[in-house]
Amino acid sequence: MLKHLISSARPRQWPKNALVFAGLIFAQKIFSVVDVGVIYWIPILRALGAFAAFCLVSSATYLLNDVYDRNADRVHPVKRLRPIASGALPVSAAVTASIVLFLVGLGGAFLLSWKLMAVLLGYLVLTVAYSVKLKHIVILDVLVLAIGFVLRAFAGTVVIDVNISVWLFICTILLALFLVLTKRRAEMTVFENSATAQRSVLANYSPGLLDQMISVVTASTVVSYAIYTASPSEFHTRNLVLTVPFVIYGVFRYLYLVYQKQVGTDPDKAIFRDVPLLVNNLLWLIVSGVIIYFF
Repeated sequence: MLKHLISSARPRQWPKNALVFAGLIFAQKIFSVVDVGVIYWIPILRALGAFAAFCLVSSATYLLNDVYDRNADRVHPVKRLRPIASGALPVSAAVTASIVLFLVGLGGAFLLSWKLMAVLLGYLVLTVAYSVKLKHIVILDVLVLAIGFVLRAFAGTVVIDVNISVWLFICTILLALFLVLTKRRAEMTVFENSATAQRSVLANYSPGLLDQMISVVTASTVVSYAIYTASPSEFHTRNLVLTVPFVIYGVFRYLYLVYQKQVGTDPDKAIFRDVPLLVNNLLWLIVSGVIIYFF
């Protein structure tokens, strides 16, 4: 049962929560220490705490989602193998585990900041609303998922007590929309006639419509990031604009994987298993860090 609980909690999705560190990095707080005599006030430790809390709460929502969708999953060619849908994990155990994860995550968040707890509650409400209704509503389905990513970035700023940058907000929601829309496009291409059976909202989309949306958010993401890095009000240097080529390459490489290699149905696999993309992202992180903290 433990194995099935861990599988249903989807720890492989936890890297998404790394967005909580965006505020820490771009607010130049990684090496900061708040002199109040309490170790947990160190910003990086607080960000790590927020990351852990988000992982627990997100896992709780995955369990609830699988419980809610278990009947529909049983007629799905792939999802029917999920522990809850297959009956390998009892509903009562899944619900109990979800409640425990939620309470522990929320309690830990409260110890760090009531604002962080409020963000997590908002994420929970949004996720439940998505699972119950919003995932069936065209356009809202992708927008809600993108807002979930924004809440992760927002959580990372409130826990270290800094204001979220307007440009960080814009870049986050645009990048999230880019990933979600390309996933929808890949699902239509890979699953073809069975796409609507896999995800009913796809009946309201077409490849042409999704291509138009992807074009808009692709251009907007790159331009917004370029403006963000060149903004004198955000950083003490304009040299961060030198990281724009990494972003352009990363976006184009991901589009290549989606359109040519058809791996966009699993963004985590595309991002974390493609070596050129991994190297590019690592170089972007290193160069960005060096410029922000040492130049």
